[in-house]
Amino acid sequence: MTDTTNWVRTWGASPQAAHDGLGSLDHYPPLADVTLRQVVRLSGGGRRLRVRLTNEFGTVPFTISAARVGIATPGGGVQPGSERVLSFAGAPTVTVPAGAPVLSDPVDLPLPALAKLSISLYLPGGVETCTCHDPALDTGWTIPGDAVAATTLPDNAEVLPVRALISAVELLPDTPAKTIVVLGDSRTDGAGSSPDTNQSWPELLAARLAERGTTGYVSNQGISGNRMLNDGIGTGALARFDRDVLATPGLGYVVLSVGGNDIAISCASRNGEGPMADFLKMFPGDPVTVDDVIAGHRQMVARAHDRGVRVYATTMAPFGGADIYTPEGETARQALNDWIRTGGAFDAVLDFDAVWADPDHPARIRDDFHAGDHLHGSDAGYQALADSVDLSLFA
Repeated sequence: MTDTTNWVRTWGASPQAAHDGLGSLDHYPPLADVTLRQVVRLSGGGRRLRVRLTNEFGTVPFTISAARVGIATPGGGVQPGSERVLSFAGAPTVTVPAGAPVLSDPVDLPLPALAKLSISLYLPGGVETCTCHDPALDTGWTIPGDAVAATTLPDNAEVLPVRALISAVELLPDTPAKTIVVLGDSRTDGAGSSPDTNQSWPELLAARLAERGTTGYVSNQGISGNRMLNDGIGTGALARFDRDVLATPGLGYVVLSVGGNDIAISCASRNGEGPMADFLKMFPGDPVTVDDVIAGHRQMVARAHDRGVRVYATTMAPFGGADIYTPEGETARQALNDWIRTGGAFDAVLDFDAVWADPDHPARIRDDFHAGDHLHGSDAGYQALADSVDLSLFA
C-alpha cells in the first residue's frame, strides 16, 4: 500500500571510496574550507525533501557547518526565494561519523517532477577521505569559503569531478508513489552520454514516466566498472544490495542490469602489457562462470521478493569490437541472456540485447547506438533502451 505520508527516493547515487573509482579525485585539491555546490535532477516531485549525506567510506568524521538547497538555475545558480536552510536534529551543523550516512531534517519545498535541485555544503575543516560517486555526469563545483547562500556561482568556483558526500534525495510525494531502483554498471551509470543532459537510460525512463503522469520514481544505482560478485570499482552489487536497494524508502521495483562485467573480465586474457592489462589489475578475485552470475541473480531476486518487491532484469547488451571483447565472453553472454529470457526467475525481462544488437553483426552494438567504444551507449542508444521499456510494468 502506498500513500503520501511516506518518504520515497527521487534521486540516488551509489557511494564509493575515492580510491575505488575512476581516480577523478587523485590530483584534486583537498576539500577543506570550501563549499561544495552540486546539482541533481530529481525523477518524481513532492512537497517536502530531505538529503542523505554520506561518509560511508570515510575513515574519520567530517563536519558540515552550513547547508542549503534550492531550485537550480543554469550555470550553478539558485532561484531566489527557493533557498532552504538544511538542519540536522534541529542544529545548523552536523558531524558525519566515519562509515555512516546522515539524513537532514525535512524542509518544505514544492518540487515538480524532473526538477533540478542545487545542494550546497560548507566544509570548514576538510574531508580526509571523500566518499563519492565517480564520475559525476552533472557538473558540480567547489567554492572557497562559506558560499552556501550565494545565488549565483562565484568566479572563483572550480569544477568538482565527482559526486561528493551526497547519496540520495527523498521526498514526501503529492500522490501515492513507489521508487524503481536500477542496479547496474557503467551502462546504467550513463557512461558515454553527454554530460549535464540527464541522458542515462534510467533518467530517460524517469522522463517517460513523468510525461505519462505516473507515480514511479527512479533511483539510479549504477557504478561504472561495477561487478556483481567481486569488488573492484565500487563494492560488488551483491554486497551493496541491502544498502543501495532494499533500504530505499518507498521501494516498489528493482531492475537488475549487472553481471556483464563479471563475465567480460573473467573471460579477458590477463597475459600481456598495456592499457588493458593495467585496467584488469583493478579487478581482483578469481574468474567467475555464467552459473556463478546466475546464482547471484537468484540471490538478489529472493531477497527482493522477501520484501514484496517486483524484480525485473535486463539482458546483457553486446560488446563486440570493445577492447575487452573475447569470443569466450560472447559465448558466456549468450548463455546468460538465454537464462535471463527463459529461466523464469524474474517478474519481467527488459531485452536490451535485442534493442542494441546490430542485425547484421549481433555480437556488436549498432553503430548509431554506441559512444564510439563499442561498449557504452550514445545518447541515442540510451534513449532507445528507455523507449523500449513497457511502462505498464510500473503501474
